[in-house]
Amino acid sequence: MADQSTPGAALLLLAAGIASGLAGSIAGLASLFSYPALLAAGLPPVAANVTNTVALFSNTAGAAVGSREELRGQRARLIPLAITAALGGATGAALLLGTPSSTFELVVPWLIALGSVLILAREPLRRLTARLSPGRDSLPKLPLACAVLLVGLYGGYFGAAAGVLMLAVLSLSATEPLRVTNAVKNIATGAANVTAAVAYAFLAPVDWSAALTLGLGCFVGAWMGPAVVRRLPEAPLRIAIALAGLGLAWSLWREATAT
Repeated sequence: MADQSTPGAALLLLAAGIASGLAGSIAGLASLFSYPALLAAGLPPVAANVTNTVALFSNTAGAAVGSREELRGQRARLIPLAITAALGGATGAALLLGTPSSTFELVVPWLIALGSVLILAREPLRRLTARLSPGRDSLPKLPLACAVLLVGLYGGYFGAAAGVLMLAVLSLSATEPLRVTNAVKNIATGAANVTAAVAYAFLAPVDWSAALTLGLGCFVGAWMGPAVVRRLPEAPLRIAIALAGLGLAWSLWREATAT
């Protein structure tokens, strides 16, 4: 396990946590900062993966506090979404504990790239849905539930950029401002994450010192994230999220094909 008692390691994880909270609550890319920081602090890959999942629970708590304005009146929508995502997260955690993650590594970059493209193409896809199903401008409930379940499974199993995939799915499920969709995404993704985190807390090598330090930073960053989203213009933010997702997909693809 890593030694987070040194000031340098603790500051690294705290700073990475703040960056992860911001990136996660704004763009769904929390692991872009948190996972490499755990590796840099000395954790082996498996311990870093499960510790990261446990620490990122703070993202959900911080984002929920910071998104009270956007989440007002969303209870009836959030409950089924959270339950569905949580079931997926539990299934994904069980798969991770029983199968090697290397079997999924080649697929992950393509999933992230697909989610990023869907975010970029949100408006044309919404118009296409409206033409194919007059009077409907969102995904039907059953396909939406299946998509949320699968994203939750992915989040519990691997997790990288699960928020990008969830944002892509939810962007097609309702006509609303991006900041509202983003707030709902944070709760749905968090529901998948927390079920996996509970399983890892009992069954996996979590480094609790690292998780607590990283989690504190995550809470602060995620709490600030919704305020940033409110002040940014929607179209450039959506494009930036999609491009960041494509960049991460390219990086993960290179890493997977190099091994």
